Amino acid sequence: MRCIIVDDEPLARDGMEILVKDTGFLQLVGLCSNAMEANKVLAKEKADLIFLDIQMPGMRGTDFLKSLSVKPLVIITTAYPNFALEGFELNVLDYLVKPITPERFLKAVNRAKEVFDYKQQAPVKDMQDGFIFIKCNNGYEKINYPEILFIEACQNYCCIYTLRAKFMTLTSMKSLEEQLPAGMFLRVQKSYIVAIGKIQSLTGNEVVIEKHKIPVSKNYKEELMAIIDKNLIKK
Repeated sequence: MRCIIVDDEPLARDGMEILVKDTGFLQLVGLCSNAMEANKVLAKEKADLIFLDIQMPGMRGTDFLKSLSVKPLVIITTAYPNFALEGFELNVLDYLVKPITPERFLKAVNRAKEVFDYKQQAPVKDMQDGFIFIKCNNGYEKINYPEILFIEACQNYCCIYTLRAKFMTLTSMKSLEEQLPAGMFLRVQKSYIVAIGKIQSLTGNEVVIEKHKIPVSKNYKEELMAIIDKNLIKK
């Protein structure tokens, strides 16, 4: 699970970072000291889970959470237990009061993983029957999920490579990534999303799809390797 930590206290951030790295199934993609920094990270990175402090300078964590149109799973981390009701009214997953013990942290993230895994288990048929519409060539183009090979970011546009053609549309990678089912597609680099089922090989830091060689960055390779290992024929 990709996660970010949002807390204005350096020691609290450091402690949470250690807990996240010790978990094994969490990948830290952002370490933020306030809500504005977190907003910038979420504009570039997909996050499945946010560890969010409440009392921060500039904007409270709960106000930041209200501002998000797309909300990841959220675990509140705060020194103030009196904000618990407000947090749960915002449908947060859990509420951790500082100082946070490893046992309490693990209980919260295990629950987050259960919810995350459940959301990923959409029926395969539903995903294969899915599609998106994009604005393209002064009209709208329907693209079925199974025909997509990969997507490349091209400045303000995205190029969608499919089995039948390449389509260019004015949208962000973040918007497309949120629309596509995670069980079929994976971000492998800042500028690339690939169809997992279309990957033919992985060598070094490149995957091959059809005749295309697509770079895989260090930040995203761990998730790709987990998928490969899950489907690897063992000795």
